[in-house]
Amino acid sequence: MSDIKFSRDELDRIVHKIKKYFNDELDQDIGAFEAEFLIDFFSKEVGMFFYNRGLFDAHMLFTEKADELSYLIQELEQPTI
Repeated sequence: MSDIKFSRDELDRIVHKIKKYFNDELDQDIGAFEAEFLIDFFSKEVGMFFYNRGLFDAHMLFTEKADELSYLIQELEQPTI
């Protein structure tokens, strides 16, 4: 997995959410610079867990839909007798 790259807009929105969380839940102020360090840490150290879970969920959905499609195709079969 390559490094996660966010657009400036995405990064600004994530920083805002981190700062709001620290303020609302921990009653602490955190600067944008520190929030970006947290984002880097989580993306490098924890991001792969979320990424892998997303792949797993996508695979499960794909498998379910493929099974449904298989049944639908079988229902289209015409009797041969």
